[in-house]
Amino acid sequence: MAENLFSQEDKNRIVSAIAAAEIATSGEIQVHIENHCASDVLDRAAEVFETLKMHKTKERNAVLFYLAVADHKFAILGDSGINKVVPENFWEKIKEEMAKSFKQHAFTEGLSNAIEACGQQLKTHFPYDQKGDVNELPDEISFG
Repeated sequence: MAENLFSQEDKNRIVSAIAAAEIATSGEIQVHIENHCASDVLDRAAEVFETLKMHKTKERNAVLFYLAVADHKFAILGDSGINKVVPENFWEKIKEEMAKSFKQHAFTEGLSNAIEACGQQLKTHFPYDQKGDVNELPDEISFG
């Protein structure tokens, strides 16, 4: 079910949104989608964050968009570096916008817009460094 929520075209749009958001920043964004979340959604997102080794980025500026589609749960989890610098309630505001889109079954748009907003904050606080900046994490969507 998780892999079928998005068409291949939609998956490509999400991966393109990640790549576009990361082009001007050293920050990293990943999307993980699975069917069920048996525990607290933030606890599960933290498990996935660690499993994907997102806490190992040089500047601790990785952001995970976690979705449990069958359970209608999602979370956004930023690492300590980005969490120190984003405005208060930043993640909550993004989640609210995503929820509005999701309620209209506009999953790709909601996720892509959230990735773009996240990318703007990453660009502001962690600009791209031409000297040795590498893509530390894959842009592809992971499925659980």
